Amino acid sequence: MDFSDLGLSSDLLRAVSDAGYTTPTAIQAEAIPEILAGRDVLGIAQTGTGKTAGFTLPMIDLLAKGRAKARMPRTLILEPTRELAMQVSESFEVYGKYHKLGMALLIGGVSFNDQAKLIDRGVDVLIATPGRLLDHFGRGKLMLHGVEILVIDEADRMLDMGFIPDIEKICSLLPPARQTLFFSATMPGEIQRLTEAFLKNPKRIEVASPTSAATTVKQMLVMVDAREKRKALRSLLRSEPVANAIIFCNRKRDVDVLYKSLSQHGFSVGALHGDMEQRHRLQVLEQFKTNEIQLLVASDVAARGLDIPKVSHVFNFDVPIHSEDYIHRVGRTGRAGREGFTFMLASPAETKYIDAIERMTGIAIPRQEAMGGAAASPVETGQLRTPEDAPKRRKAAPRRAKAEILPESGTVILADKMVKPAVLDRHVSRPLARDDGQRIVGMGDHVPAFILRPIPGSLMKPAELADSE
Repeated sequence: MDFSDLGLSSDLLRAVSDAGYTTPTAIQAEAIPEILAGRDVLGIAQTGTGKTAGFTLPMIDLLAKGRAKARMPRTLILEPTRELAMQVSESFEVYGKYHKLGMALLIGGVSFNDQAKLIDRGVDVLIATPGRLLDHFGRGKLMLHGVEILVIDEADRMLDMGFIPDIEKICSLLPPARQTLFFSATMPGEIQRLTEAFLKNPKRIEVASPTSAATTVKQMLVMVDAREKRKALRSLLRSEPVANAIIFCNRKRDVDVLYKSLSQHGFSVGALHGDMEQRHRLQVLEQFKTNEIQLLVASDVAARGLDIPKVSHVFNFDVPIHSEDYIHRVGRTGRAGREGFTFMLASPAETKYIDAIERMTGIAIPRQEAMGGAAASPVETGQLRTPEDAPKRRKAAPRRAKAEILPESGTVILADKMVKPAVLDRHVSRPLARDDGQRIVGMGDHVPAFILRPIPGSLMKPAELADSE
């Protein structure tokens, strides 16, 4: 089967051919005819199977007839992240090159006014993240009662990011007589509830198990002590035939730390996480796509929405806490039928997360011993640690000066400096005898030195002044 068998127009087939595609993927082959027929679709497919083209291609043909009105988009595509929204917009630009369709992208980090101007002119396709969409709607810049097709993409990611209430609100603003396309890699209970609420007699398309990685990806698990992960990662990067790779960390803080570590060891690397400015994120992505940098250290913001077909390797520097995230991370390699490799570095403390992943996928990930390298340098062998590898230490408290009294002279030695006291004899504790020879009762057989110290004159009134008062 090829794309010409799916009922697409000649202009669209020409655009697909220009992009270098000839054979549709499984989800494209099943979804495109159903969408062209106007039916609701529930697509369950792992990331990297081509579901984006599965809904953009038929939408372009459906939108060929008709014209958009100001502030009233004809179709709405909801995406959980900026990167995924941008990826979908790029697909429309590639496949819609022979169609005159207006498109607007509503995401954070971009000028609100520029987005509003596009909507005012009227757009056929509106691609948005939920928060920015509701922002425009709340300001009266957008009307949704003209939407003919709604696409909810990466629904399980929407759930993870807490967007479900926003999705429900947006759906309440749309006309009930619409076509709804719902795509998700996994189907937890909450997502199943949404499909029952939003879809009408949908065509269910499940092309692969939602809990398995692509068969073109070779997986490997490397058990290593947590303190040796950077060393093990560097060894893998040097021993594997890495054309380019994405390295995933669980926390944004660790992304920055690992990025600096790899940079100091001479690797071509960039960093990507959600706290970065949108301009910087776009710049890093472009450098990775054009091979200006070889490695991309990223948080899970890059686990979905990055369609870079030739990523050779994926490294999980941290074992993902949520099992589903493993599927999405692994899905960044081995795309479009290509061979991919993935390595997961795991410490003994992360065993429970490994067990959860293997229960979900139903397979045991092959184990591999950590590689050290025959000609490893002192840094590699752990005999010498670089500053970023050294454990963080608490700042030492200032040392207190030590004082010592020389009994012969009463001289006080303070911080290696000799200081002569103003009065020597009276500052030294000594026994005090009574005239009758009796011992002093209550204070022992001596009086403490501080009691014998003279009171400064400024704090003591002269006797004559005291008497006059």
